[in-house]
Amino acid sequence: MKLALLIVLNVVVIGFFVRLFRTKNLLAYFSGGRWWLTWLSIAVITLMDELTSIFYAPSEAFRFIGVNAIVFIALTSVFMRFLSTRMVEIAEILEHHNLRGGGVYSFSYFVLGPTFSFIAVSSIMVDYVLTACISTVSAVENGLTFFPLTETTKFVIQFGIVWGIAGLNILGIKENARFTFAIFFGVTIVLLTFLASALFESSAASWTYVGTTFASSAHQAGKLGLFGGFGFLIIGISSCILAYSGIESVVQTAGLVRTWKDIAKAYWFLALSIGIFTPLITVLVLSSGIDPSLHETDLLTQFAAKINGIPFGMTVAVTASVALIMAVNTAFVASSELIERVAHRYNFSWIIKTNPRQSLYRVHILNAMFYSFIIILTGGSQKILAEMYALGLVASFTINMGSLLIYRYSTGTKEIREYNTSRLGTLIVFIMLFCCLGYLAFSKPYGLALWLSATVFFLVVGFRVAKHRAPENVQVAQTDTPMQMVFGLAEAPGDTIDLYFKRPQEEGLEQDIQVAFVTFYSPRTGIPPRLSPNHYRFAQIGQSLFDSITELLYVLKYELPHKQITIHIGWPRSSWIDRLSIGVMVFSMMRLPDMFPEFHFMIEYFPKKNA
Repeated sequence: MKLALLIVLNVVVIGFFVRLFRTKNLLAYFSGGRWWLTWLSIAVITLMDELTSIFYAPSEAFRFIGVNAIVFIALTSVFMRFLSTRMVEIAEILEHHNLRGGGVYSFSYFVLGPTFSFIAVSSIMVDYVLTACISTVSAVENGLTFFPLTETTKFVIQFGIVWGIAGLNILGIKENARFTFAIFFGVTIVLLTFLASALFESSAASWTYVGTTFASSAHQAGKLGLFGGFGFLIIGISSCILAYSGIESVVQTAGLVRTWKDIAKAYWFLALSIGIFTPLITVLVLSSGIDPSLHETDLLTQFAAKINGIPFGMTVAVTASVALIMAVNTAFVASSELIERVAHRYNFSWIIKTNPRQSLYRVHILNAMFYSFIIILTGGSQKILAEMYALGLVASFTINMGSLLIYRYSTGTKEIREYNTSRLGTLIVFIMLFCCLGYLAFSKPYGLALWLSATVFFLVVGFRVAKHRAPENVQVAQTDTPMQMVFGLAEAPGDTIDLYFKRPQEEGLEQDIQVAFVTFYSPRTGIPPRLSPNHYRFAQIGQSLFDSITELLYVLKYELPHKQITIHIGWPRSSWIDRLSIGVMVFSMMRLPDMFPEFHFMIEYFPKKNA
């Protein structure tokens, strides 16, 4: 019965993949003068990262929280699905502002500026470095489970993996995607066979044990009270988050696909595949009776041997090794995309020079050198690498969600209409991630040391680079000066002047010499176009909108004391839930009449004229 079931399953899977292989433009297509990857390519590349976590995450989670790992790997999967919806929202926002790729770096730079963006760079680079290192170490430990090796031999094989994947990436991204999908085909057949066998062999006692574990965890959380239960939840999610370590890579590689909708499809694919497979296989393994503490580096391969014999255990071991090697590939692809984004912004063209196959070969070589150094530094210990890994991962998630909250607070959803999520939900996700970050920083000193070292390095280097090479310098150089506006208004006949504050996206300005339109803009978004000769654009740098307005009004007060000046401020119409900053802005504006009693102030709304 079991053999017949497995044969039918494999025939169905092979038939499905044969049909996929015959599909035109399945993985890549040429359009607009360049090659684009499809959503399936991005999803598979990322899935190979998330999927491989199953070979080390359950044992690491068990080491920290015991049998509660059965519960929390499932809960963390649900939590990651909520997080992925916010990642899609970020992808759409970036595309709307013509910021393709770069992930957490591009978004944090856009919202928070250079300082926090360098912290984001350090966080995500720590994530990618440790993804590559722990996957390399685990590939050797799993793939050679049944073969005793010396430590020197293991190091040699690990270095061979790192430099082999570097060579694959130097061949070019198109060949990389095809090769990854071919590997995905083989991994899928083996792991689905593994899952079906585990389900067939599972006993009623095992499922009773799982139910008891869920009930025990719920009872323990309830017994601890509100705050204690929340802390219990945070510790559990923090201990299991490694199982879903590749989720941010989808946004990071968004520059390789044409639209954010491909990113949304990729996340749905991950939710319906790895989001179900990982919790299910964890339940089956941890309830099987195998002691995870005795098999921290080869838990799944030993379980496979138990249910289907040593030959199948060796097959799963080889599959694990190949899949983990492809996770190293994901780290190479995503980190090169990040470095390319930073280098473009600060004009470091030498590091992102490409070969004839459009590969960032210099970046890949530097990555391989650094990954090799970390493996040597940690002695190839999966335990140490796992402890270091989670903190950088959670830090990048936290910065992403914090940036999204600030963005929605300051702009609302008016400019991004097609896809947006609940701000309250985003706040809850951010709070949970921030608490996870605090717990990991306190309990994982190795991870904290690596993250802090990387952050300090990127901040020091970043400040020196940004001072001279920041792209904002070009935008600021084009901005108008208050005296230009003063000279223009001084020539106006009569004693009255009207000053209108306009947002960057507003149009329809009147060309009247007695009227001035003022727009404050962030240099990170670029200087808006001049819509009329009396439209003045001022860069807002290092201060609030209110401070920028008062600074300009002081200039008018002292330079044009003989003019009767009326200040016009648009009527705020956004929802208070959607844009709380409107209330803060209006509250600030209420102080202006007391500060400038010689001016007239008007908050007004004019209906749109019918075409």
